[in-house]
Amino acid sequence: MVRGLKVLFLAAEATPFVKVGGLGDVAGELPRALRRLGVDVRLALPLHAALETRGVEIERTIALLVPRGQGLEPATVHCGQLEGLPLFLVDGESILHSAGLYGDPAVDVRKFTLFSLASLAACEETGWLPDVVHANDWHTAPAVIALARRRAAQPAWQRTASLLTVHNLAYMGAGGEAGLQAFGLGPSSDGSLPNWARALPLPLGLLHADGITAVSPTYAREILSPEFGCGLETFLATRQDRIRGILNGIDPANWNPTTDSSLVQTYDLTHLGLRPANKAALAQDLGWTHQAGVPVMAMVTRLDLQKGVDLVLQALPRLLDLAWRFVLLGTGDQDLEQMSAARAAAYPDRIRFLPRFDPRLARRIYAGADLLLVPSRFEPCGLTQMIAMRYGCIPLVRAVGGLRDTILPAGEDGSGTGFLFQEAEAVALEGVLRQAISAFQQKDRWRQLQEQAMRQDFSWEKSAAAYHALYRELVEGRAQ
Repeated sequence: MVRGLKVLFLAAEATPFVKVGGLGDVAGELPRALRRLGVDVRLALPLHAALETRGVEIERTIALLVPRGQGLEPATVHCGQLEGLPLFLVDGESILHSAGLYGDPAVDVRKFTLFSLASLAACEETGWLPDVVHANDWHTAPAVIALARRRAAQPAWQRTASLLTVHNLAYMGAGGEAGLQAFGLGPSSDGSLPNWARALPLPLGLLHADGITAVSPTYAREILSPEFGCGLETFLATRQDRIRGILNGIDPANWNPTTDSSLVQTYDLTHLGLRPANKAALAQDLGWTHQAGVPVMAMVTRLDLQKGVDLVLQALPRLLDLAWRFVLLGTGDQDLEQMSAARAAAYPDRIRFLPRFDPRLARRIYAGADLLLVPSRFEPCGLTQMIAMRYGCIPLVRAVGGLRDTILPAGEDGSGTGFLFQEAEAVALEGVLRQAISAFQQKDRWRQLQEQAMRQDFSWEKSAAAYHALYRELVEGRAQ
C-alpha cells in the first residue's frame, strides 16, 4: 500500500496566479482538493511576466543549469507557498522574455521545456522526489518525456510514475519541434505514432506516460474516434488500457450565488424568488428595458469555431417569430468578432455583443440570464455549464464531451437539468432553442429545472478522490 503520496503538479497556468482558460481553473483548484485528501502536492508554474505573486511567500531560491544543445541554459526556481500550497515558480530568459503565456510556437516550446526540465531538477536539488509527476497538456509533456529518460539512467527516479492529463487534444505543440529537440528530447522512432507526430510534445508525452487522463469520461472515449482523435486515434487505441476519463470540477465556494459580491441580489436554492432582481440588473447593464417574460440567452466564451459561436449567430435570425434576447461576452477569432458585431448591429433590440474579458459581468450574466448556450463542436469538459447550473441558469449544449456527462436532458415532465442537441448544425440548434424557449414559458417546469440544476454537485472532492486512487494505482504499478 502506498502511503504519503508526493505529487509534482505541472501546468502552464493556474488561478489565482495567472489564467487564460479552463486549465487555469483546474490547476488552481485540483491541487488544493488533493491536499485536503492528504496528498503532498507541489504546484509548478512558469514565472510568466503576467503571473500574480501577491501573497506568495518565497522560502528558497535555486539556481540551475539545464542542458541545452552543446551548452547549458540557466534557470531559477523560487520555492515557496501560497496559503499552504507549496510552489515551484520557474524563471529563465526564455520565460521572462516571452510576450504572453501562449504565442509563437517556437518560443513556447522552448520556454515550457525549460520550465519542465527545471522543475524536475528542482525536485532533485531539494531532495523532494515525487511519487507521481502529473503533467497537463502539451506544455508540460516534456516533463513526462524527460522522466522516462531519467528513470532509465537514475535509480532514484525509477519508482516515480507519470500521468499526463489531456485538456484539449487539438493542441499538441506543433511548430516548436526544434525547441524540444534542442533540450535533447528528440523524435521517437516508435511505429505506433504517426510520422507527423513523432517530434511533437503532446504525442511524445502520451507515448511515455504511465497513465493518461482526459477531463471527462465521454471525452476519454471520443479521442479514440476519427472525429475527435485529431489523427492520433489509432495510436491512442494502442494505449487504451492506460486512458481514464475523470471529470473536472468547480470550486463551489468561488461560484456561489449566496455570497457572490458581483450580484445585486444574492440568493440560493430555497430563495429562487430573489433571482429575478439580477435579471433586471443585467438588462440595465446591457442597456435594455427589463422584460421578465422574455428569456435572456447568453454565451460567455472564447470566440472560436470549436465553441460553436457561428452556429448561434446563424440560428438566431431563424427565431425572429419568438421573443428572446441574447448576450455574447468574449473575444477571440477576428472573423467571429466581426460576425458577432454585425449581428448585434442588425438586431440592436435583441442582441448585445461585448468583445472583452470581464469576470464581474460574466458572474452577473450567470445570475441574470435564463439560458447559457454551449453549442461546442467538441468540448473536453467545459466549466461554464457547471457554473451556470450553480446560478440557476439552464444550459443548452451540444451532447459532446463533458457537456454530455454533466447535463441531464430536460423532459416534458420537468425532469433534467438542461437541453442537449446532437448535430453541429444551425438547424439542429434552432430546434432545441425553440424547445427551451417554450419550456421557459412554463413557469412551474422552468422552476423545477432550475432547482434540479442548482442541486448538482460538481465540487472537486469527487474528482480529487478519483485522481488520488489513480495515483496510488500508478505508483503501485511502478513498484512491481
